[in-house]
Amino acid sequence: MTVGNRKPAQQARTFVNGSVTPTAQPPLGKKRYTSTDIALMAGVSQPTVSRAIAGSPVVKEATRKRILQIAEQLDYHVDLRASRLRTMQTGALTLLMFADSLTDRATLNPFFLSMIGAITRAAARQHYDLLVSCQQFSSDWFADYEKSCKSDGLILLGYGDFHELEQRMRLLGQHDTHFIRWGAQYPEQTGASIGCDNVGGCRRVTEHLLEQGRRRIAFLGDISRCSPEFSDRHAGYVSALTAAGLHADPALRQDAGVGEAQSGFHAAQRLLASGQAFDAIVAASDQIAIAAQRALHRAGRRVPDDVALVGFDDIPVAELLTPSLTTMRQDTDRAGELLVTQLIQRIHGQAIDNITLDAELIVRESCGASRLA
Repeated sequence: MTVGNRKPAQQARTFVNGSVTPTAQPPLGKKRYTSTDIALMAGVSQPTVSRAIAGSPVVKEATRKRILQIAEQLDYHVDLRASRLRTMQTGALTLLMFADSLTDRATLNPFFLSMIGAITRAAARQHYDLLVSCQQFSSDWFADYEKSCKSDGLILLGYGDFHELEQRMRLLGQHDTHFIRWGAQYPEQTGASIGCDNVGGCRRVTEHLLEQGRRRIAFLGDISRCSPEFSDRHAGYVSALTAAGLHADPALRQDAGVGEAQSGFHAAQRLLASGQAFDAIVAASDQIAIAAQRALHRAGRRVPDDVALVGFDDIPVAELLTPSLTTMRQDTDRAGELLVTQLIQRIHGQAIDNITLDAELIVRESCGASRLA
């Protein structure tokens, strides 16, 4: 790296006991300091200086602070063009949101809006630019996305058909692309992922309904291979019922898709039309729950008096509904931070693992709880 030095220095300096002190004279006539100079003064290697200034998590915090203090006192500024030419890195990450093959009118899941904000803030803290791109599965463009020098790594967010995404991730692996994914985890998956404890979360919210005295609890959500997160949430629902000595009645389950907001409305209509008695609904997402509430209202079923209703995600509108929606909150801030830091570690050649985050029960009015938390 080369830099512009606006404060001509007469002598080099070294770091001793928490402060920078003068040592030997720099070469006569020298006008610019380099990262090698900082490395000598800090007692580290030049690559360590580069990683510290780039915000790499592989550098210890104490070492990073020492390097940054020396750089500041020397008025050192990174020449990004030279740095990127040398390292063959762009200093940017790409957030890819995959569209399923729905119509052009399909809207982004509101849950992802919070996630995008968290990822953006996390990338800024690590001194990376963030490119955001919404793509469809119609081509193999993303297999060589990194090699096109658009970014150093990819964060995958959202999917229509998970089976199709799984096939594309194998292509990413074959191209040695640096990537990480938000979502469900499964054995022998390609690449690492950060995800929520969907099983435990849905078990907890179902247990909460049981604690309110509900016994005929329906489930709305697609549990096919295309929707592994919803399938895991259904498993948590079944687990809670089984532990309570109840049978998970297949007649009380209706499919509702991941990307279609209206799917919850139609699923609730089918449930109502089936003639099955039910006193509560576990929806696999807040979107499904909100649409189901509209169907219940049209049918004259009151929430929570007649039917308790819970969702999953805690999207912003959940608190604004009447009645407000009881749900499981996913920690999007922590998720965004981990997606960025783990991807950067992968870019720097470190191995990364799957991480599962807990979900938090948010009790509001729609479940009929006598005490609000």
